[in-house]
Amino acid sequence: MSDFPPVPLTLEGSALLHQFFRFDWKSWRGCADSQRKDVAAEAVAALSALERSGSDAPARTALYSELGHKGDLIFVHFRDSFEALNQAELDLAQTRLFDFLTPAHSYVSVVELGLYESSRKTYEAAAAKGFAPHSAEWNAEIASSLERGAEAMRPRLFPAVPDAKFLCFYPMDRRRGEHANWYAVPFAERQRMMHDHGMIGRRYGDQVKQIISGSIGLDDWEWGVDLFADDPVVFKKLIYEMRFDEVSAVYGLFGQFYVGIRLPVEKLGAWLEGKL
Repeated sequence: MSDFPPVPLTLEGSALLHQFFRFDWKSWRGCADSQRKDVAAEAVAALSALERSGSDAPARTALYSELGHKGDLIFVHFRDSFEALNQAELDLAQTRLFDFLTPAHSYVSVVELGLYESSRKTYEAAAAKGFAPHSAEWNAEIASSLERGAEAMRPRLFPAVPDAKFLCFYPMDRRRGEHANWYAVPFAERQRMMHDHGMIGRRYGDQVKQIISGSIGLDDWEWGVDLFADDPVVFKKLIYEMRFDEVSAVYGLFGQFYVGIRLPVEKLGAWLEGKL
């Protein structure tokens, strides 16, 4: 593997936008009851259109009531393109509800499947055919392999927003320090560590839906992690166990964590009156 590219191949899918807002409760309470009802009704209609493209379509936007001081509402948008993602952002901004929202944070990324295992096989297959790395023939071989993989993995690359009660989102990096630099570790060693790391997540597969999105070149961190579950305590158990894994213990850097409770769009009016 020493002569092969050090970069693992990846497959990309849905464009993701996380929006975190504070709600202006003081201004909201100063509005007349009739105005609050009109704003709520308009918001529910707009968000229903954002949530699904049709009554039987999968969820592509979800709303969460945020816990803690970092904000009040979390909007999560999954779209097939960045243009569609930006349109969702603009559609939300056209509602009168938006006048009561103050952005607290946001995150832009794209669903990513890392291919450490298959990267090695793909590189070796291309080399076995006599193709030099990064030659036209090599690139065509890699592109063909990725195309086949993308078709097979399409449900994972373009998922619906999982129908779970709780969301945990956090960004993360791989360490690039003086004594521990993930990007200086040989490919085969990174492959081994990522395999062991992934096995922990698989053990929680029946309790947590995990969606990893890449954000290198798109936002401040390298990856975004979304965890969806019906029991928030499982977030603690999963992440705590992963802390003991070599990838996280030596090379993991983590940003702020955000936790929210799923807020069905039709219940937004009740939330605006202080009822979950």
